[in-house]
Amino acid sequence: MSQLALLRRRGFGAFFWTQFLGAFNDNLFKNALVILIVYQATGAWGLGAEQLVALSGAIFIIPFFLFSATAGQLADRFRKSTLVRLVKLAEIAIMGVAVAGFLGQRIALLFAALFLMGCHSSLFGPVKYSILPQLIDDDELVGGNALIEGATFLAILLGTISGGVLMAEGARGVSRISIAVVVVAVAGFASSCVLPRTTAENPALRIAANPFRPMRETYALITQNRTVFLSVLGVSWFWFFGAALLSLLPVYTKELLHADEHVITLFLGLFCLGIGIGSLLCERFSGRKLELGLVPLGSIGMSVFAFDLWWTGVPSVSTLPAGGLHGLHDFLGARHSWRIVADLLLLAVSSGFFIVPLNTLIQQRSAAAERSRVVAGANIVSAFFMVLASGFLLGLFALGLSALQIFLVLSVLNAIAAAYVYHVLPEFLLRFVFWILTNCIYRLHTSGREHIPMEGPALLVSNHVSFVDWMIIASACKRPPRFVMHYGFLKTPFVGWVFRDAKVIPISSGREDASLMEAAFDRIAAELVAGEVVCIFPEGAITNDGRMNRFRPGVEKIVKRTPVPVVPMAIVGMWGSFFSRAGGPAMRRPFRRVWSKIQVVIGTPVAPQAVTADGLGQRVADLGGFAPPAIPLAESSPDGVPGGESTLQPMPAVK
Repeated sequence: MSQLALLRRRGFGAFFWTQFLGAFNDNLFKNALVILIVYQATGAWGLGAEQLVALSGAIFIIPFFLFSATAGQLADRFRKSTLVRLVKLAEIAIMGVAVAGFLGQRIALLFAALFLMGCHSSLFGPVKYSILPQLIDDDELVGGNALIEGATFLAILLGTISGGVLMAEGARGVSRISIAVVVVAVAGFASSCVLPRTTAENPALRIAANPFRPMRETYALITQNRTVFLSVLGVSWFWFFGAALLSLLPVYTKELLHADEHVITLFLGLFCLGIGIGSLLCERFSGRKLELGLVPLGSIGMSVFAFDLWWTGVPSVSTLPAGGLHGLHDFLGARHSWRIVADLLLLAVSSGFFIVPLNTLIQQRSAAAERSRVVAGANIVSAFFMVLASGFLLGLFALGLSALQIFLVLSVLNAIAAAYVYHVLPEFLLRFVFWILTNCIYRLHTSGREHIPMEGPALLVSNHVSFVDWMIIASACKRPPRFVMHYGFLKTPFVGWVFRDAKVIPISSGREDASLMEAAFDRIAAELVAGEVVCIFPEGAITNDGRMNRFRPGVEKIVKRTPVPVVPMAIVGMWGSFFSRAGGPAMRRPFRRVWSKIQVVIGTPVAPQAVTADGLGQRVADLGGFAPPAIPLAESSPDGVPGGESTLQPMPAVK
């Protein structure tokens, strides 16, 4: 099902339009206020226009620090659908205050409305992402997040442009803005009324009266899970990077490109459009599952295209017109201008690849009873990073750096930040390698992914065709499995480091090292008891002739010690590839079967009491469509049909 089909579903569709209209109205009001201050107001409280604009930014962001933690508690304690309706109802009243401010050109009233809109956004923020798991299935989260993220930036763009266009009409524009903000607020409330009733996920939670106490508790929640905390830092870095870039664009456009406001509008449009495109492409590139491999891809793109903006420099344009600034036509006709356009668009697309998986990861790996508070904590940290970005730019400008040079600084800082995160959390980098393998070298199709439980322990068993089978299975699974491999692989330079970071469990045969074998079984049991997914290749070796080997009885020992469901899996299409032993030793003939179609077929779980090694081998063979492993004649089935060599056929090769 296409992610766009989610819009036809009542629950998600209603929330999508509620969120879209809210983001649109937010930016419609804020940009109209900024233009009123800059072009039509004479100042207030003895402050000039520039100071009032800076003050407006602070007034809007302060509520995120004050109330986000409490908002997270409210969202966990009460029904999120009810909170959405109350917040949207409050938006209508807030816009009433804004109308009084616009019509009377009373800056104090407008700033009061701005502060209240900041409170509105800080209350709505924790609900925005934590409600999605209640409205859509787990395998739809990537698509749902992509739609929400893309729509948010589209709404920001349209609201910003609309506010500027309407306010440019003078007194008539002020009247139209006054009508528009109320109409959009009413439409948002109407959309929220269609939202189905959700359940409270932590009704026993006590709401703290002191807003600083839940702030400490929220910070403790986001730090208790290392992966979630690093993802929160990644999201916050995105907002730091984005806020700095968006603040740079007007300076870059006017001071270096000598271009007018139409070019600035083009750049803002490209940035919002690019994030929307990147967000929507996430589901297509991830196969409707959380694909952390897109995060490194996004961070690489962000650094590369920011670097190229610096490398491109300033395009040569004809002499300045009488007005002193070039129009859109002049800019697009200049040398290298299209390279700048492409860099901005692709940088934004990369940002979409970066942010959507991180938001999805935070949702999936946060407990349902705490999810809203974790999202609230992420909002607080992101707000802090956005404020930090403003101070960062002020400092660089004070040092005399140009906007062009700051692009280079951002590119380098982004690379450093990404390298640090991937060092302390190598899962992201490993998933990127897996994604390259299964999307660029091969074309992986997975069926039956729903048979792997999203929570609780499970043992995965698969046939063994090539040296990269573990990467293929890791790409096919929604959860990161713990793989059991021969200890010799962990001694290989670099590869051993990768395996250790992937939490591979080393094993040996009893003849090689009986103590290591027992230690492996102990660790397998410990991982299963901890609720993890463990994957083994019961054949014990990669096939030499394309035929399945008989499953060894170690799988029975594992399940007898720790009774868990066993999920059979079949890898189809890797025989004959560069990483298989078809035609001799593996990895001797490069570019063999590149871009071939491969499959992972996942079967229904087998209850632990029904597990036998030969039975699992038969199930895997049936899933893959090839002959079962050979069974000695003395052990043939009661009907006398042996599993002899004469019955075997090679595994299907890649196409």
